[in-house]
Amino acid sequence: MIRILTLCALLLPMASMAETIIPLYPEGTFAPLPRPESQDMVEGEMFIFNISTPTLEVIRPTEGAANGTAANGTAVIVAPGGGFVGLAYEQSMAVAHRLADLGVTAFVLKYRTIESPDDGMHMPEVHIQEMNVLMQRAETGQPAQIPIFTGEPAAVEDGRRAMALLRKNAANLGIDPAKIGMLGFSSGAFMAADLAIGDAETRPDFVALLYGGLRTPVPATASPAFIAAAADDAFLPDDSLRIYAAWRHACVPAELHIYQNGGHGFGLTPQGKASDHWFEDFADWLHTKGLIRAERRRSSAAVECRKGRE
Repeated sequence: MIRILTLCALLLPMASMAETIIPLYPEGTFAPLPRPESQDMVEGEMFIFNISTPTLEVIRPTEGAANGTAANGTAVIVAPGGGFVGLAYEQSMAVAHRLADLGVTAFVLKYRTIESPDDGMHMPEVHIQEMNVLMQRAETGQPAQIPIFTGEPAAVEDGRRAMALLRKNAANLGIDPAKIGMLGFSSGAFMAADLAIGDAETRPDFVALLYGGLRTPVPATASPAFIAAAADDAFLPDDSLRIYAAWRHACVPAELHIYQNGGHGFGLTPQGKASDHWFEDFADWLHTKGLIRAERRRSSAAVECRKGRE
């Protein structure tokens, strides 16, 4: 069950707000996992495993950033992927720095994971079963909506907590409480989708869902969404299309990018594939929403939303 956040618990000391690492909860809120937190390289990328103490790492804009802008009040929580087993933290840190170059204050969310073994694969049995369901679903298309992952409820709780903390402490952090978004990769995108359709108090003002999955029902009050994936995604081949269709059916603003190739898990590292330019597309979308001041802007035609035509 999602823990109810009390007002006093959301008010962090001023000193905490000035730190680079912000704890999400008071020390000792949760019992630690049986295994200690650890880092390991998986397919050339650094992951963090067995996370019991969730935090936000702050990446602030600096004067003289790439486009000549300082902090503009917009904030983005970056939620790494990793199947709720580990977090691809380096990938999200790189994206956070790119956002800071655009004048966005970025917060990388290190959310809780399920316990994983200390071997080369870090694959608990429950996650192997979840992946088998995903692969079977990729072939058959069923079930239409992916079942809730074992680690998803705790991660969503951490995402809600992060949103509540940032809104409550926006003045101390130098951000606009009405311009706080969430960008999620894979499992982080599932979390962002959960929050986007959830309670108004912890609903992001906008979301970016990169190769994630649909959570329903999508209300008319859901967060505006930037949605991106690759056509050759072996795990979630049609899910971004389903997300977009659900958003459009609810008449919620959404933009969809399906790149010809790029697979599952693309980030900022160039692959020589169509997905390499996703961040530029996202930056353009932020600009059209009035969330950043960018040098470059692509023209786009507005499409009137008509319910029942999707």
